[in-house]
Amino acid sequence: MTRTPSGGLPPERARLVCALRGLRTGSGLSLAALAAKTPFSKSSWERYLNGKALPPSQAVRELCRLAGEPEGRCLALWELAESEWSGRGAPPRADPPATTEAEAGRAGGGRGAVLAGIASVCALAAGGLSVALVLLAGQSTDSRPAPPSSAVPSPRCRGAACEGRSPMQMKCGTDPRTLASHRTAGGAHLELRYSAKCGAGWARMWSTRIGDRLELNAADGGRPHTARITDGVAAQSYVYTPMTEASPGATIRACFRPVRGEGRECFDAGV
Repeated sequence: MTRTPSGGLPPERARLVCALRGLRTGSGLSLAALAAKTPFSKSSWERYLNGKALPPSQAVRELCRLAGEPEGRCLALWELAESEWSGRGAPPRADPPATTEAEAGRAGGGRGAVLAGIASVCALAAGGLSVALVLLAGQSTDSRPAPPSSAVPSPRCRGAACEGRSPMQMKCGTDPRTLASHRTAGGAHLELRYSAKCGAGWARMWSTRIGDRLELNAADGGRPHTARITDGVAAQSYVYTPMTEASPGATIRACFRPVRGEGRECFDAGV
């Protein structure tokens, strides 16, 4: 198995571990809940999420489904990791985001607890794990009862109480709806998101550069909420603005301000 000079895992597998942990955190599900909702056992999920084993592609798909995220980006990471493991190699491609809604602890440009934890996992996976990944051909068929409904956490705010708060820390990102998507001239991806349970919306960005900013304009015309890309980890991740209250029928607007000279780009969507 190819190792990095530091003796840790190669970057491809390190990024996959980060992505899977971000999906799991964003879903709000425990390991037991993941096992109950997928064909994979709790112990299997523990190995996948801690870099002890390379998950089957189906496990990646299941986790994307439960987190409500498109599977393409994580499957691209999985292909890179599996190719490195098997020795087949893979053609160069643009890296997808390393994490999902879970890294939204960066809302407002700060280092929130959730993203800080994922960044720590990235560092550990890239430079500190010494265990080899094993490609699993099968899964456990353990049967277990369905988890209680409380396995998916309830939102911690609603409406005006969500104003300026992190969508992930407030548990508003467990079942969001994408209102609109936009790709900038420089290649950054933007989305406006909305949680009916929280009555609030937010914006997110990925495939960005250090120094890029995303502003969310409140539905009532108040002060915008801003997220900024502060380092390389954020540039490879989903980064979120804080939330704004948004009632049905309201319009929310996001504006992207690139660090380079492509010019400001805005888009909006109705709730």
